[in-house]
Amino acid sequence: MTGQEPPGPRDVAVVAFAQSDHRRTTDELSEVEMLMPVLHEVLRATGLRTADIGFTCSGSSDYLAGRAFSFTMALDGVGAWPPISESHVEMDGAWALYEAWTKLLTGDADTALVYSYGKSSPGPLRDVLTRQLDPYCLAPLWPDSVALAALQAQALVDAGETDEPALAAIAARSRRDATANPHAQLKGPFPHGDYVVRPLRTGDCPPIGDGAAAVILAAGDRARELCERPAWIRGIDHRIEAHALGVRDLTDSPSTRLAAEKAGAFERPVDTAELHAPFTSQEVVLRKALRLGDGVRVNPSGGPLAAHPVMAAGLIRIGEAAARVHRGESDRALAHATSGPCLQQNLVAVLEGDPR
Repeated sequence: MTGQEPPGPRDVAVVAFAQSDHRRTTDELSEVEMLMPVLHEVLRATGLRTADIGFTCSGSSDYLAGRAFSFTMALDGVGAWPPISESHVEMDGAWALYEAWTKLLTGDADTALVYSYGKSSPGPLRDVLTRQLDPYCLAPLWPDSVALAALQAQALVDAGETDEPALAAIAARSRRDATANPHAQLKGPFPHGDYVVRPLRTGDCPPIGDGAAAVILAAGDRARELCERPAWIRGIDHRIEAHALGVRDLTDSPSTRLAAEKAGAFERPVDTAELHAPFTSQEVVLRKALRLGDGVRVNPSGGPLAAHPVMAAGLIRIGEAAARVHRGESDRALAHATSGPCLQQNLVAVLEGDPR
């Protein structure tokens, strides 16, 4: 024993973020062709080359691609030769970022490239997402993603926590904010539309589309070398609800609340929150779980109601929050990602910029 204090945990930051223009269909592009410009952009922002990256991690879903191990093809866009340190999660890219963050904390790497992508246009997305459900009791009934979200929305209405005009206002605000986002799929005034599944109308639901995103993480002084104002990850945590929907209170999200607590979100107020709420009713649940007051700017990018590339939308929430820190528009931001039906799995990250 030397009597010296053990070194503290490393500071890790998001130093660059890039995303594609999200579109309803990209039939003319493969996943690799959709991803490559995003990878080039995020590397160009830092001046790094692929060979300079210490660790690479990706998030995607074979169910969307319709073939096994589809993520290996995306490595053609990264450049996997000479051999690189690489990993993959069958999840939204936010969970790939979590893995990369832990890798940098260990000191095994100083930089990491995280990317994710999804093409939802080729198949019936509402049916594809039923494969997330319990395979014995629920999935064989084929309840689609919008029908399950409608159950959650109706539970909120019945509990007196929201109503249809309030949900319509969330949709209108989100797409109005998206007018300043050049990558958004839906922008500006849109009619709220007809019912899809009561009480959800077209405007309460996310657009179906294709897209990709990437971020670069860096640790310590390396982050300051690569970015004028890094977005430091002060805390990050993810939790999961019970798989069976029947045992959950759909008007609340205790896993989000616990993840936020463990990430330190309640220690000091945040000024910005990028919430992965694909349906307007889910923003109501998340605002309550995260204790967000009226002074917090929620989804200034337009959020997933403006663009929702499955498997990339959560990573985009972290990237959008980090970008606002980079630009000096936020000092302390919260980013949230979800996966599964009715906010089943939830990840919360807290990002901060250096004092100005």
